[in-house]
Amino acid sequence: MTPPRFKRILLKLSGEVLMGEGGLAIDPAVTARVAGEIKDARDAGYELCVVVGGGNIFRGLSAAAKGIERATADYMGMLATVMNALAVQNALEQIGVDTRVQSAIPMASVCEPFIRRRAERHLEKGRVVIFAAGVGSPFFTTDSGAALRAAEMKCDALFKGTSVDGVYDADPKKVPTATRYHTVSYSRVLSDDLKVMDASAIALCRDNSIPIVVFNIREHGNLAAVLRGEGVSTIVQQEMTDASL
Repeated sequence: MTPPRFKRILLKLSGEVLMGEGGLAIDPAVTARVAGEIKDARDAGYELCVVVGGGNIFRGLSAAAKGIERATADYMGMLATVMNALAVQNALEQIGVDTRVQSAIPMASVCEPFIRRRAERHLEKGRVVIFAAGVGSPFFTTDSGAALRAAEMKCDALFKGTSVDGVYDADPKKVPTATRYHTVSYSRVLSDDLKVMDASAIALCRDNSIPIVVFNIREHGNLAAVLRGEGVSTIVQQEMTDASL
């Protein structure tokens, strides 16, 4: 199956994508490689928004489970996403990609506040826009923040870069016989708890008809390949007959 062509996409990356083998929370070499993937997509003519999680630095839900008050822990996690956004911005600008960071928590000394129309203008000018600090409120994940920004920016698709090459009917790291879907419906993802994104993010994409493309960002050149319809991925979209390899 050839994936549909998209013009404007939101790329959701986990914070762990920026980590290296040496245990660095933000590995400059790994971040530079990810920036190169984004540049290749931008140079191919796509308009890109980016959301980066903060799990490589601080994970609010885990901290809350260890005794930090949940809202405080979530705000700390939002600040971690700003650090990651600045790291990705720096890596992009070092390779000549004009980039803006917009934060849902205002911090004018380091980035712009989130303003939808300004973000749209940046995209029209060919800039990459990185959205940080989630939705600006606790109790929401960066997955939900990514889905919200994708809807606000009228993105054609939400691309989720992970460490696996799509959506499986079981965890492929635990079940060797797990089967990867070519396409799968939002309802199947929710009913079978397939762990693509959290339920609120899936529901938001479903309600706004935003397909979710799940692919392996750790494979060099894979983002551009998937955009061309050549890479391996799974598309989560409206009701259909679910198809596996």
